[in-house]
Amino acid sequence: MDLLQHTYQVVAERWVLLATALTFVFTAVIYPAAVRHLRVAAIPLAGSEYGSWEKRRQAYLNSSREIYNEGYRKVGFKNGVFRVTTSRDSPMVVLPTKYLAEVKKLPDSVINIYEAVNESFESKYTRLQVDVPIVPATIKSHLTPRLVRLNPTISEEARAALAMEMPSADDWTEVNINKTLMRIVAVVSGRVFVGPELCRNEAYIEAAINYTVDVIQAQIAVQRIRPWLRPFLASRQPEVKRLAERMRVVQSFLKPVIDRRTKEMQDPGYERPDDMLQWLLEGLDKFKDSGSQDLANTQMILAFAAIHTTTLTATNAFYDLASSPEFADQIRQEVLDVLASNGGQFSSQALQSMKMLDSALKETLRLHPLGMGSMQRKVIKEFTLSDGQVIPAGVTIEFPAVAINSDADLYPDADRYDPLRFYNLRQKARVAGSVEGAATNQFVSISQNYLTFGYGRHACPGRFFAANEIKMIVAHALLKYDFKLPEGTSERYPNIEFAATSVPDGSKTLLCRVRG
Repeated sequence: MDLLQHTYQVVAERWVLLATALTFVFTAVIYPAAVRHLRVAAIPLAGSEYGSWEKRRQAYLNSSREIYNEGYRKVGFKNGVFRVTTSRDSPMVVLPTKYLAEVKKLPDSVINIYEAVNESFESKYTRLQVDVPIVPATIKSHLTPRLVRLNPTISEEARAALAMEMPSADDWTEVNINKTLMRIVAVVSGRVFVGPELCRNEAYIEAAINYTVDVIQAQIAVQRIRPWLRPFLASRQPEVKRLAERMRVVQSFLKPVIDRRTKEMQDPGYERPDDMLQWLLEGLDKFKDSGSQDLANTQMILAFAAIHTTTLTATNAFYDLASSPEFADQIRQEVLDVLASNGGQFSSQALQSMKMLDSALKETLRLHPLGMGSMQRKVIKEFTLSDGQVIPAGVTIEFPAVAINSDADLYPDADRYDPLRFYNLRQKARVAGSVEGAATNQFVSISQNYLTFGYGRHACPGRFFAANEIKMIVAHALLKYDFKLPEGTSERYPNIEFAATSVPDGSKTLLCRVRG
């Protein structure tokens, strides 16, 4: 009897413990997850016609532009929230621009840009470290304020790099403009990032370019794998292994350079270089996080951001102008006129006066944004929007940049390439006395109707440097060369789109010749 009672008591106690544990798991894990799932499921789904989750994911990988446009234009979606099935770990919730003002005010503890970027670049597997606070801080405090002084240097580096990399023939010569621009941008950006000696060093150029290519290839390789298989397969992908090896090579190349500068800084008579590497070294004491302290990685993050985005944008611009030579002639003449009025110098004032060139670049990015969405943020804590819409924790939010850019209500004849679109809008605003209207239509400006550079406090801090760099590369190229599409090609090359990205076809060529 005693044994039976004891057994019963032990079983009862264990059942109580089990019940308590199950209750805890239910209330702390299962119930919140179920609530989040129901809240996400209640949001309208763009692309539902593709069928199962895997079919929708494949559709997203191959035709995301159509899905974003459908979600944006569908009745009830344009001014409402919709979701998209992507290849990310977290659900993607797309918000209309009416929420921009309130979303941009949310703190990083509620919505986080770095968590979103890490997921986008599959950092869990690629080991790409993007949360490096010293980078945006140094760009804002050192690079952008120094552009007035640096512009002549950037211009000269662009001119020299074009002379080095472009064909010198007077006859029409075939050139892969994307590969050529990648080297030019690596050198010009490197001039600001690491100084004149290193930026022309072939080892640095190859490291910067190959790292950029390897990051993208590793990202694509991981995204092709179903999310639940990535923990088992991602690290085995050749592209991921190649990226890891590339970073080891970069570390071995850059670390001695960084160590030498650090040692030289101890000499009171040391003449400190005026470049990003030096500014980063001088700012290390303010940033103790591991990402900021790894300057070799930081330099590659800078190189990746500059080479990737600037090369793709410049390539798109050349494809656009080569397919519309009449506009190229107008912009070339504007550059000549502006330089004649500014002593032949690409000063800040001269660059600001090249309004047609500015407009053409903005139009290129409108038609060919590098990403379908903008202002991506990972939701860390659930929040409620002003109209009662609940956004659950665990999802990623964004705004549909590509759909906004092709909205005919905002941009009449939106599918047509009109390089003077924003130039004309600026002129009309100026005639009307609207300073704000004129400023809104500049290349580097951000607004609710143009989210290519983001919005709010995390808007791209490097866009001012990138804009100046692209303008000088394109302007110098137009002054020295003629460009056209190859014989038999009458229309602009279509971009290659994969998942949320749209990039120019890097395998295509243009014909160029030195101007007489």
